[in-house]
Amino acid sequence: MARKTERALIVGLDIGTSKVVCLVGEIGATDDIDVVALGSCASRGLHRGVVVDIESTVASIQRAVEEAELMADCQIKSVYAGISGSHVQSMNSTGMVAIRDKEVSEADVDRVLEAARAIAVPADQQILHVIPQEYSIDHQDGIKQPVGMSGVRLEASVHVVTAAASAAQNLSKCIVRCGLQVDDLILQPLASAQAVLTRDEMDLGVCLVDIGAGTTDVAIFTDGAIRHTAVIPIAGDQVTNDVVVAFRTPTNHAEEIKVKYACALTELASGEDHIRVASVGDRPARRLARHTLAEVVQPRYEEIFSLVLNELQRSGFEERVIAGIVLTGGSSRMEGVVELAEEFFHTSVRVGIPDRIQGLTDVVSNQIHATGVGLLLQGAEAEASQPIVAPFGFANAQGLWERVKSWFRGEF
Repeated sequence: MARKTERALIVGLDIGTSKVVCLVGEIGATDDIDVVALGSCASRGLHRGVVVDIESTVASIQRAVEEAELMADCQIKSVYAGISGSHVQSMNSTGMVAIRDKEVSEADVDRVLEAARAIAVPADQQILHVIPQEYSIDHQDGIKQPVGMSGVRLEASVHVVTAAASAAQNLSKCIVRCGLQVDDLILQPLASAQAVLTRDEMDLGVCLVDIGAGTTDVAIFTDGAIRHTAVIPIAGDQVTNDVVVAFRTPTNHAEEIKVKYACALTELASGEDHIRVASVGDRPARRLARHTLAEVVQPRYEEIFSLVLNELQRSGFEERVIAGIVLTGGSSRMEGVVELAEEFFHTSVRVGIPDRIQGLTDVVSNQIHATGVGLLLQGAEAEASQPIVAPFGFANAQGLWERVKSWFRGEF
């Protein structure tokens, strides 16, 4: 079996509330990503994006990874995993340092980013991402790449994302128990944005809304940079629950009805179309109008969109989202969602489908896999930016000797 390092493979692990998806991508000679394998398994151990049953989550991850290994004929050792949940918080911060040698170096950029991340974080939170938005040199704003520029003072504006330390640790623990290494935990809306948004949309201003099963993730971009992220704990599972309550049908039948027949806008559902609804226990099945199903579904989507609008208003970027709204995620596949969103937000709305990959495009070119494809793209960027490790030589040997001496001093 080929090992991961032999084929330059990137593995994205999308651990969602309803499913676990493992995508394996191979980096080609031109840095294109070919999706060579996909493993999927129903997720049983998460609730609204947070691990609530470690054993069930481990089992789901294991099955998805094994399926991907079998398809790719490789042995997966490490993964880039997505994280979400209402515990995720975000804020914008700034930092400032003096430029050494009057010319900005990589070290100066690292120092100013460290200064920008020096913010008060609650003890139960940990920093996930510090994402540069723009730099300023001696009051010259809007700089994207400051290295090599001359000046005295360097400032950085960054977007800081934090998550509950316990939630991140539990997710990592589930992955490690499967015999895998966690290369990085990546916020899911950032991954989805990487997969479905265009550069023009990010420059003009766009709001990504990733409607999954357990959470609705929001990411707002303006001027080519991330400005606001949020996770709303209401999504597709609540729609299914509404169908269960309204029609008194088992959850698995309600999910099937929602996927096959539901419409998010009542005007698009014909009252003449009828669907068969299973009853609980030995009671006979019933026939109900599809229009009645839409009347149950639409209010929940309106609630989701109202919460997204609240986040837009809270961010302060509502008037700058010129490119409109991009919907993605499994719950955005429902008929009428785009039309309802356009009526609600009074702006242009489109469905975001990942298209920056090759290989199994007929399978992964679907909004369900937006996060998984984004994890591959984020992982490829991270791998490309890592420094090349030098072969074992004098410097490495010297470092090893120093560690041995330190160990001896500590023991004796």
